[in-house]
Amino acid sequence: MTIMNDKTREFVAMHRDEDVRELALKAKRVEGLDLPLALDQIAGWQIASKKLPQWASCEGIIYPPHISMEQCSSQFTAQYKSEIAQTLLAPAATVRARVSDSGESDNQTTKSEPQLSDSAESVMQTAKSAFQLSDSPESDTLVARSSMVDLTGGFGVDFSYLARGFSQATYVERQRHLCDLAEHNMAALGLDQARIVCGDGVEYLRQMGPVDFIYLDPARRDEHGSRTYAIEDCTPNVLELRDLLLAKSQYTLVKLSPMLDWRKVVADFDGTVREVHIVATGNECKELLLVLGQQVHEEPSAPRVFCVNDNQRIDYDSAAYTQGLRIGGKPLPEAKNYLYEPNASIMKAGCFDLVEERFGVTQVGPSSHLFVSATPVADFPGRGFAIEAIGGMNKKDIKRLLNGTKQANIAVRNFPLTAPQLRKKLKLADGGPVYLFGTTMQGCDHVLLRTSKI
Repeated sequence: MTIMNDKTREFVAMHRDEDVRELALKAKRVEGLDLPLALDQIAGWQIASKKLPQWASCEGIIYPPHISMEQCSSQFTAQYKSEIAQTLLAPAATVRARVSDSGESDNQTTKSEPQLSDSAESVMQTAKSAFQLSDSPESDTLVARSSMVDLTGGFGVDFSYLARGFSQATYVERQRHLCDLAEHNMAALGLDQARIVCGDGVEYLRQMGPVDFIYLDPARRDEHGSRTYAIEDCTPNVLELRDLLLAKSQYTLVKLSPMLDWRKVVADFDGTVREVHIVATGNECKELLLVLGQQVHEEPSAPRVFCVNDNQRIDYDSAAYTQGLRIGGKPLPEAKNYLYEPNASIMKAGCFDLVEERFGVTQVGPSSHLFVSATPVADFPGRGFAIEAIGGMNKKDIKRLLNGTKQANIAVRNFPLTAPQLRKKLKLADGGPVYLFGTTMQGCDHVLLRTSKI
């Protein structure tokens, strides 16, 4: 790894807020200035300032070329993985609190708000406190005498947050330049417990001793550089390593493509998935995370599913909600005053019957995945709208619904037209305060709902 000299470092500090492309064209070639390295550092810092603000605020970080910065985890998703690790390894009494936000106890299931209980929130806040960058590395160690291994180190963002909760943390990566970067950056971040190993993660797994926690983020590109999604097409193939991972760790966290069907993935791992985490930010699914662990009971148990979209978080027992919406089980309310659209993580999970039960709403129709209610719903995990009018697709209804409106935000769910097609048909410009939804209600009626955002 090339370390920046003083001239290059000064250039980066002076120009890091400027446009990189313009700098590449106009910057003067000065003796001692490594311009390509400087431009990489400026571009990397600019991405980090939005994606990894804690890294960006730390002096001395060296950033990789642009593509690695685009592909690395964000601060939010990296911190969330650390929350998972620390909650899994917390004392059993506090781990049990994780189920409380679904309203479940040992003997009954009741409705509750989609928030963590005080005890579960305390666990999460304790874990979060370990992720703050600090001048005192000793204060960052949350779990004493515990060990973890990241077998697919990469740029090291996930490792840097996971490592803060462990007294021993090992980073394994095949590419020497990434290992050099990690060694430099972990020192800059004050992670004295970090150990950098340059080598093949699978070979390291085979020869290493048992640890408390293993993390893997398999490469999702083939030998030609094309993107892949199926587990068996990624490197390494975690399905082939399953038994070895279970033998070498108490828990293993695997990051997979959010494109995968989580139910099929759980079936592929044959009863060893303890938890499924569907992680979204900005209402865009970013990661599918699996927690693998030894089977506790003789019969395989269904995993707990966690749906996360920024600060919206709910979890549930997947065994109780396996069929999605119970079609026809709940008639639409007479007064349809509010419309709710679940966030991306819930859409991915497909737990629409859970949403109905927990929030007292009703899905407008099978496969529509929009919900209505007569009264407003607090803390719904998604977007909420006040319904102003409902109508069909005939000219009279459309004229009444639009009422002179020239622009609207248009979305469709389970509707015969795409959003652009509906916009063209209605001759509407984009934007404005009106939100128009095209969908199919119970009874197979195609309808338009004119709404305003709550």
